[in-house]
Amino acid sequence: MKLEVGYIQIRDIQTADKSSVKDGILYVNTKELEALALEDEHLKAVCFDVARPGESIRITPVKDVIEPRAKVEGPGDVFPGVITKLNTVGSGKTHVLQGAAVVTVGKIVGFQEGIVDMAGIGAEYTPFSATYNLVVDFTPKDGLTAHEYEAAIRKAGLKIAYALGKLGVNVTPDEVKTYEYPSIMEAIKKYPGLPRVGYVQMLQSQGLLHDTYVYGVDMKQSLTTMLSPTEIMDGAILSGNCVSACDKNTTYHHQNNPVIEDLFEEHGKTLNFCAMIITNENVYLADKERSSDWTAKLVDYLDLDGVIISQEGFGNPDTDLIMNCKKIEETDTHTVIITDEYAGRDGTSQSLADADPKADALVTAGNANQVITLPKLDRVIGTLDYTEKIAGGYAGSLEKDGSITVEIQAITGSTNELGFSRLSAR
Repeated sequence: MKLEVGYIQIRDIQTADKSSVKDGILYVNTKELEALALEDEHLKAVCFDVARPGESIRITPVKDVIEPRAKVEGPGDVFPGVITKLNTVGSGKTHVLQGAAVVTVGKIVGFQEGIVDMAGIGAEYTPFSATYNLVVDFTPKDGLTAHEYEAAIRKAGLKIAYALGKLGVNVTPDEVKTYEYPSIMEAIKKYPGLPRVGYVQMLQSQGLLHDTYVYGVDMKQSLTTMLSPTEIMDGAILSGNCVSACDKNTTYHHQNNPVIEDLFEEHGKTLNFCAMIITNENVYLADKERSSDWTAKLVDYLDLDGVIISQEGFGNPDTDLIMNCKKIEETDTHTVIITDEYAGRDGTSQSLADADPKADALVTAGNANQVITLPKLDRVIGTLDYTEKIAGGYAGSLEKDGSITVEIQAITGSTNELGFSRLSAR
């Protein structure tokens, strides 16, 4: 597959009578977007705000973050099988409003949503303090279940991001990058001397609002399978997660997966990126055994030399991670795993809930139990109602002066296990 991605740099978002993209500014008619969102009978009201880098704004509780994208040419369109027709994507041309994001906010689960600070020390822990954010706060109709509410705002957020993405279809990009993903046999013939490397991406699929969707299908209903990484850039994988904010993969993370970006960068130079495998993270032992068996079988079948494995979430999925690692290593394939740690506030506890001697090459995204005090900011978009219940918070987290003391687990994207974060080791 060959995908040409045109990046249109967005330097501000402003409300206007007509939606458009001009001179790096995304102009938004919120009335039109409100009507689009309220097509869903489950939603009662929608409010829009703009949050810019450096502004004294706290956004919470954050559900998802989505980058506006749309196809210019080629089969299908972004977010296939959900808000556009079910066609295989990942080829042709796609335009991206880079620097802009749609951030959805709502009282869905509460304790498993996140905080994004646009200024202060909290801004240093989330990548979404650097984006120009159109924040959409959804109010459900009375009597809606959490599952109905989550599904409604998930689809409404995608529709809004898609509508904004289409504004860039006829705009000349500031930068164009081409991603080519040949067939496995073509790649082996073209780069016979380079190590064959694959990427196993684990997708959260524990259910109870811990869900990821692939072409509209809940991943827990699927066996381990393969995609082209360019399909993921076109929105083939979507977040439906209400897991801890620090290491959940938002839709934005999937669209901009840095593991895929880095593998493409090295493809044909130091390695042959010839396999993109996706697998799930189910709850029961039999499901974990089945999925990890299939993952190792695919790796062995493709005769890979090395594999990168990225996790999503923690605790129960640690078992999936170690199973995948151990079984792949047993096929004589080297592995590197990417995860984060829950090592306690003092950093002395066991970092993962499972372990194996074969998991001897690991990249950590940080300790999610690290404690931080977020200062009072001038404005809150959303509500502070869940501050003391949010994962990483506790009774007394919200101080009288408006500051919040939490574990960084509460900050959206702080220890993201794709490496899409701002922490580093020195």
